[in-house]
Amino acid sequence: MIGRRMFVCGCAAACLRPTGAGAQPAPASAGPADPALVDDLVAANRILFDQGVVDGFGHVSVRHDKDPNRFLLSRSMAPGLVTPADIMEFDLDSTPIDPRGRGVYLERFIHGEIFRRHPGVMSVVHSHSPAVIPFGVSQVALRPLYHMSAFLGAGAPVFEIRDAAGPASDMLIRDRGLGQALAEAVGDHPVTLMRGHGSVVVAPSVRQAVFRAVYTEQNARMESEALRLGNVMFLNDQEAAAAMATNVSQVDRPWELWRSRVMATR
Repeated sequence: MIGRRMFVCGCAAACLRPTGAGAQPAPASAGPADPALVDDLVAANRILFDQGVVDGFGHVSVRHDKDPNRFLLSRSMAPGLVTPADIMEFDLDSTPIDPRGRGVYLERFIHGEIFRRHPGVMSVVHSHSPAVIPFGVSQVALRPLYHMSAFLGAGAPVFEIRDAAGPASDMLIRDRGLGQALAEAVGDHPVTLMRGHGSVVVAPSVRQAVFRAVYTEQNARMESEALRLGNVMFLNDQEAAAAMATNVSQVDRPWELWRSRVMATR
């Protein structure tokens, strides 16, 4: 099991407004989340934009600190503009608890189904990280090139949406069934590529999810450059395991730097 994880995504949005006699009452809220957790989620959105992992699209979520069957995710908007007032609570069906007319990400099912299938995941990032996408559409595997991306030693499988949605989908994870198929593909991997779409990163905390998303993008960029030079020597399994164990204790170091850049102008 991967531990706790976080995701980032930002595709199309849809507003949920149940109407009519068949409408179900909204599930009860888990209560206010820890303000520090909300603050980290806001910072995560902004950091991912600042570091070039997301642009106007992409999202990141975190499991609620008071109820493991709830998660927090921004309303549908560009990640770089997220504030605490934009953070919403969802259940694992990806239903917003208190929508108040706010739009929600169409691909929120990525988060709900990963949190459901992987209890140890605490944060999820879905992005269209540009340097990563070529590795999901080619025969070249995304592998750890340097110590900061050692978590890629676990491999980065490619999710093929045609296997779940057929040959004519719009490539988006727009319902629970597709979310379940993606969550199964994630398995024990910190990073899962989505062919022709982007990737999903999971982690045991929001900060570690951001760390992995940023260094996945960096590794992909450097791997493409290194392959142009010729044969590449990647980290072996032992090096990847040792470097990953060291890096776990260092996540706050870049986090504080990244956070200071994006929150100073909040």
